[in-house]
Amino acid sequence: MKKSLIALAVMAAAGAASAQSSVTLFGIVDATIAYGRASGPGNDSKTALTNSGYNSSRLGFRGVEDLGGGMSASFWLEGSLGNDDGTTGQRIPTTNRSNVHANDGAGLVFNRRSTVSLSGGWGEVRLGRDYTPSFWNLTVFDPFGTNGVGTTLTLGGPGGGLGAGANTFVPVGTRGVLVRASNDIGYFLPANLGGIYGQINFWHGDDAAPVAGERQSDGTGAGLRLGYGAGPFNVAAAWARTKYDAGDYTTWNIGGSWDFGVAKAMAQYTRDQKDSPVEIDGRGWLIGALVPVGAGEIRASYSTYKIDFGVGGDDPKARQVALGYVHNLSKRTAIYTTVAHVRNDNGARVSLNGAVLGAGNDRNSTGFDLGIRHSF
Repeated sequence: MKKSLIALAVMAAAGAASAQSSVTLFGIVDATIAYGRASGPGNDSKTALTNSGYNSSRLGFRGVEDLGGGMSASFWLEGSLGNDDGTTGQRIPTTNRSNVHANDGAGLVFNRRSTVSLSGGWGEVRLGRDYTPSFWNLTVFDPFGTNGVGTTLTLGGPGGGLGAGANTFVPVGTRGVLVRASNDIGYFLPANLGGIYGQINFWHGDDAAPVAGERQSDGTGAGLRLGYGAGPFNVAAAWARTKYDAGDYTTWNIGGSWDFGVAKAMAQYTRDQKDSPVEIDGRGWLIGALVPVGAGEIRASYSTYKIDFGVGGDDPKARQVALGYVHNLSKRTAIYTTVAHVRNDNGARVSLNGAVLGAGNDRNSTGFDLGIRHSF
């Protein structure tokens, strides 16, 4: 009897210990048939089986340990997944810097997020590779979540989509820190502030062996975000600045949403600036909506982006309309379709789903997605 009681006590203690920590395997597999075409002579269409038309395909591990006293430690390792061809980890640049060395990103699988955290009633301190504060508003207040052919131009514009000149905003190949930053230190406000949320982040270029003409601080920056969400209402503003050898890049944006029940309305405005050798100014905005329909949801948006190079002449501008539908087969599985059309003016060169734009200005493009998403 005594041995049985001891055994039960040991089992109970082991159960309590295991309950204090947990590790979860999670992921998304999203396959997309993507089609894109462009108008006018010299253009060419493209059809491909790709991924991430609704949600980004990924594979990850996350865990948390209860440290007692209201504190916990956690980690999050998440890598990109190319389920159309079986590749992993190499589709997202992982450097903050403007000059990408030959071995950058080699062997790094967890390029979407790689963090370790301490949290408590005072908030959370998070270290590693993570989303930048300014990206959150672009994706949260986009009906398409910055995925697939319907992705807002407020994200694609400063990444080079409006022509070769737009690449002067952020370095080619790195996309700067438009979405994520490596070597990041972040602080997040606690969740008990009556709907107020926010974060502040600092990231370093961390170039240990700069070549001639590079600064060790190339790619170093900081950003912050502050918002309020309660009931059907959510609004947030964000700012970020990154220092590059070729000139500093600054962005700020504001976004909001209101859930009316029959539909959720969304809107956002963004402004991007590069300060040298000449000042470049980009501005864009989006309006959109999510409309629940039975087991599915209609998604719609209109976005536009324009770049002012500050040297006179015409400034490239693009306007895009997107419409889609998602049908949930279960809590984890959905089928979806999206169609988008973009109009290019004054030399803008936005193409959808890999469509090839011929020579000349004011070429338009149309794209179509059809896919299935499963999460686990």
